Amino acid sequence: MRILVVSLLLNVAMQTKYTSTYVEAEMIHQSRSGVNNAVNNPDFSTIKAPIMNFGTDNSTRILAQSGSTALLPCIVHSIGEGTVTWIRRKSIQHQLLTVGLTTYASDGRFQAIHFHHSEDWTLQIKYVQPRDAGMYECQVSTHPPTSIFLFLEVVEARAEIVGPPEKFVRPGSTLQLHCLVKNSTETPSYLFWYHNSRMINYDSDQGVNVSTDLVVRESWLDVPKASDRHSGNYTCEASNAVPARVFVDILNGDNPAAMQHSLASLDKNSTLLITFIWLTIFVIPSTFF
Repeated sequence: MRILVVSLLLNVAMQTKYTSTYVEAEMIHQSRSGVNNAVNNPDFSTIKAPIMNFGTDNSTRILAQSGSTALLPCIVHSIGEGTVTWIRRKSIQHQLLTVGLTTYASDGRFQAIHFHHSEDWTLQIKYVQPRDAGMYECQVSTHPPTSIFLFLEVVEARAEIVGPPEKFVRPGSTLQLHCLVKNSTETPSYLFWYHNSRMINYDSDQGVNVSTDLVVRESWLDVPKASDRHSGNYTCEASNAVPARVFVDILNGDNPAAMQHSLASLDKNSTLLITFIWLTIFVIPSTFF
């Protein structure tokens, strides 16, 4: 009897073990099948495409020097299948400039610059002119279209010699001239000094010393012992700016104060002369008539 009971218990235990093992194996098989199915057949409905956005700030202002190349940046992230269009915004009629890399403007100075795998769609304007200043639109063909606006300001670089347009220097004293290039957005390739029509940057044997810093756009001219030969017109000329001029007069013993007094007397006499003519034309005839 005991042998029969023990045999039944062993039989039940063995069946339970086999059943448990089968269930665990089936669960592992289903789990692996589920992973393989997820890999081979992913559910794209839950994946969201990245949203297009601009890397360039709206209302960006670009400063360009007249005659230089203006670059208007338009960085677009996650553009997808979108197309970038550049438009010149005018008060009366807008002007289509470029679509993608194709230029539609009749003016060949306009061109869209873009490199493969780059997110930058820059509008390039060669030999920029004051009439090019204004608002430009960078538009992406989303639904609806999305745009940012950039403002181009064109400035004219000018050289300026510090001080009055006429300088008086005593013989034997030091002549010093300081030139600056203003409103310059590009480093000039040269900055020359001219005495009358002669370039004197390298005339150290003539007593002229010139030091120039193109990066800061400044130049200094020094003549330690000025003489009669140093009189005349001096011009500061940069490669990309309107030149500046000053007249230097070596006094030869004359008194600058006396010169200024003479000029003041001349201005006073001119005023008296103008007053007399005005009285002659308008006041005196009205008295007699």
